[in-house]
Amino acid sequence: MLDAAVVALGPGGLLAYVTCSPHPAETREQVAAVLGRHPGLRAVDTPAVLAGIATRDLGLPASPSAQLWPHRHGTDAMFIQLLRAA
Repeated sequence: MLDAAVVALGPGGLLAYVTCSPHPAETREQVAAVLGRHPGLRAVDTPAVLAGIATRDLGLPASPSAQLWPHRHGTDAMFIQLLRAA
């Protein structure tokens, strides 16, 4: 499904890959794989985007992606990576 979404993006299009999982095989590894298959795709600094819209400091580490946690953020273990097409 992720590859189909990437193919549907127009130039400059933005895709949010979001999953309720903390498992690397469903999160960072999926992002790394799709970036490898689609050289025109770029990871967006997702924590920076979230910092601009969140109502409080999320305390996210420096990373292209964001991993949220029930005990810290009051959410499911949400993983978020924004991707932009060239």
